[in-house]
Amino acid sequence: MLFTFSPIRPPLTLPSTAARLLQNMDATVEPCQNFYQYACGGWLERHVIPETSSRHSVFDILRDRLEIVLKGVFETESDQDRDAFKKAKTLYSSCMNETLIEQRDSQPLMLLIDSIGDWPAASEDWNSTAEEAWSLEDTLATLISRYHKKVLLDMYVWTDDRDSRRHIIYIDQPGLGMPSREYYFNDGNYKRVREAYLQFMVSMVRIAREDRNLTQEDDRVVEEMLQVLELETDIANATSPAEERQDVTILYKKMTLTELQESFNLNVSASTLVISSGYDLRPKSNGIGFNWTRFVRGVLSSVAVKVQLEEEVVVYSSPYLEKMNKVLSKHTVRTMQNYLTWQVVMERVSSLSRRFKDARAHYRKALYGTTVEEARWRDCVRYVQGSMENAVGALYVRETFAGESKRMVSDLISKIQEAYVETLEELSWMDDQSKEKAREKIVSDYLCLVCLQLNFSEENYFENILENLQAEAHKSLKKLREPVNPDMWIIGAAVVNAFYSPNRNQIVFPAGILQPPFFSKQQLQALNFGGIGMVIGHEITHGFDDNGRNFDKDGNMLNWWSNYSAEHFKDQSQCMVQQYGNFNWKLAGGQNVSGISTLGENIADNGGVRQAYKAYMKWMEREGEEHRLPGLDMDHKQLFFLNFAQVWCGAYRPEYASQSIKTDSHSPLEYRVLGSLQNFGAFSEAFQCKPGTPMNPEIKCRVW
Repeated sequence: MLFTFSPIRPPLTLPSTAARLLQNMDATVEPCQNFYQYACGGWLERHVIPETSSRHSVFDILRDRLEIVLKGVFETESDQDRDAFKKAKTLYSSCMNETLIEQRDSQPLMLLIDSIGDWPAASEDWNSTAEEAWSLEDTLATLISRYHKKVLLDMYVWTDDRDSRRHIIYIDQPGLGMPSREYYFNDGNYKRVREAYLQFMVSMVRIAREDRNLTQEDDRVVEEMLQVLELETDIANATSPAEERQDVTILYKKMTLTELQESFNLNVSASTLVISSGYDLRPKSNGIGFNWTRFVRGVLSSVAVKVQLEEEVVVYSSPYLEKMNKVLSKHTVRTMQNYLTWQVVMERVSSLSRRFKDARAHYRKALYGTTVEEARWRDCVRYVQGSMENAVGALYVRETFAGESKRMVSDLISKIQEAYVETLEELSWMDDQSKEKAREKIVSDYLCLVCLQLNFSEENYFENILENLQAEAHKSLKKLREPVNPDMWIIGAAVVNAFYSPNRNQIVFPAGILQPPFFSKQQLQALNFGGIGMVIGHEITHGFDDNGRNFDKDGNMLNWWSNYSAEHFKDQSQCMVQQYGNFNWKLAGGQNVSGISTLGENIADNGGVRQAYKAYMKWMEREGEEHRLPGLDMDHKQLFFLNFAQVWCGAYRPEYASQSIKTDSHSPLEYRVLGSLQNFGAFSEAFQCKPGTPMNPEIKCRVW
C-alpha cells in the first residue's frame, strides 16, 4: 500500500456532495423496484438534452467541462509552450478562422477530388480514357496512405494477436457511410435516415457541379447516386454483423500475400462507357481479379516499406471477402469511383463552408435528432483533441491535474487489483490451474494514469486536416518493421473515459475522468470507490471478458484456460447474454438490447462494481466509517451504490437510441445499472430488497 487514506474529509465539501446526490435522486421511487430511476430520476427531470446533442449524460457534462478548459488553454499564449503545444494551438486557430474558410469555400475540396481521380457524377472529364486508366488497387492505396480512409477494404498495421512482440498487416471489412448495416435494410427511423443520406449525396454532387460551372442534370445525378447507394447496400449486406464478430479466435486467419490472392481473387468489373448514347451503367460479364500484392505494396510504398509475396497478413474478414467477389463484379467502375469519392467528400464537410453543412443538415437531424450544430469552438477543440491527443493531454494535465490526486488513484488501483485476486478464490467454476494464470495476468497489467507530440498554417484549416490524416496513416504503417513499444499509450490524457488493450494487457485511466462524481480527493471514499473504483474494476475485468480472456499476461492470443474452466466460463456468460438480451428499450422503437454484442462490457460492468465494493469493504475494515453526509439517511454501503448508479445518469434522443442499440458495445445507461445490481447480492442486502423484487431476482448471473 502506497499510503493510507484518512477517513476525515474537509467538512465544507459534505453539504455540496450531499446536495448533488439528493438533486439527482427521485425518492418517490422504491430503490428495490427500479434503482436507476431512484438514483437518476431527479437528474433526468432537471436536465434537458441540448439541441446540439443526441445524448446528454454525466459523461457528456464532464466532457463539456473538459472542453471549456481546453478552449482556454488553446486561446492562451504561454512562454512555456513546447513546439507540439504551439502546433496544437495553430491547428485550433486555423479551425476557428471561419471568415477565411467561408472565403475559400469549395476550392480545397475540388483539389482533393482531383487528387483521388475525380468524381464522375460531378465531372464532364470522366470518360473512357479515364476509366481504362483506373485501378481499384491504386485508388484504395491512395485513400489509405494519403488520407487514412478505408473504403471497400480496411487495411492497417497493428500488434500481431498471436505474437505481441511484432506488428503485422491486418485485412478487415470496412466501415460504412451510415452508422451500421441496419440503416441499409430496415424500416422505421432507419429508412428515414437512408432517404436523408441519399438526399445528402445528391446535394453534394449538385454543389460540386455548380462550382465547376456544369449543367445540373438532375435525373442523371439522382440515378448515379442511387447506383452508389445500391453498391453501398451490397457492401453492407456483405459485412458480418457485430454478433458474428465477437470471437477473435475465429476471426483471426494468418496467411501470406500469395495465399491471400489464391483465397480471395476479387472480381472487379470492367464497364463500358458509351459517349454517344449517354452512360451505360451495365457491367461487362468478364471481370478482372483484384491484385492484392499491388494494393498492399501501393499502401506501404508511401512509407518506403517493401513487401514480398511471402509477407504475412492477418485476415479478420473471410466471410466478407468471400461475398465481395459477387458485389464487385456487379457494379461498374464509374459507380465504384463515385462511391469512393463520396466517402472521402462526406467526411470533409465539417471543415468546409456553411453551405456544405447546410446540405448535410437534414441528414444529421434524421440521424441524431439534433436541430442545431455545436458551437464552432467545440468542434475545433474536439478535432484538435482527437488529432493531437498527446500534446493536448499534456496541456490539460499541466493546467488541471494535481500530484496528490494521481497518488490517491494509484492506491485505489492497487486495492482493487488486490480485491480481484482474492475474488478468484470464490469462483467454484474455475479450476486452480486457470486461477493461477489469471492471477499472473492481473498483476502484469500495465497501468498508465496520465498520458503526457506537423507543420500547420493558420490560414489553411482544410489542408491542415489532410496533413494530419497523412501523418496518422504513415505513423501507423511505419510500425510494420518496428518492434512493439509496450510503453506506448493507447489514448491521450484529456479524455473522459478509460481503456483496456488486450494486445498490451494495458489499462489506461486518463486524467480527464479523474473528476467528480467519479473521483475527488475531497469526497467520501464510498463515492470514490463507487465511481472511479468501479471504472478501475471494469477495465481490469476487460482482461477476462469474452474477448480479453483469449489473451495471456503478455498480450498474446493464447488459450491459457483448462477445458473445464473454459466451458464453465461460457455457461456463466450465457446467463448474461439472456439477461441483457431481455431488456427492451422502448426509446429505440422497442428493440431488445443485443446480449451477445454487449457481453464484454456487461461482464466488465458486473465485475467492476463487485470488485470495487469488495475493495471498499476492506478499506472500511482498516480505516473505519467515514462521516455521514448531511440530509441523506444513507449508510456508506448505500452511498457506494448510489454514486455508482449516478455516474451513468443520462438521456438519449430516439434517433440516437436507434443508432446506439446497433453500434454501441455497451448496454444503454439504464441497463448498465439495473443489470449489474440485479446480479449483486450485496446491493440487495444494502437496500433490504426482498427476494423476487425487480432488483433482487431469483436468477442472478455472475462471471467474476
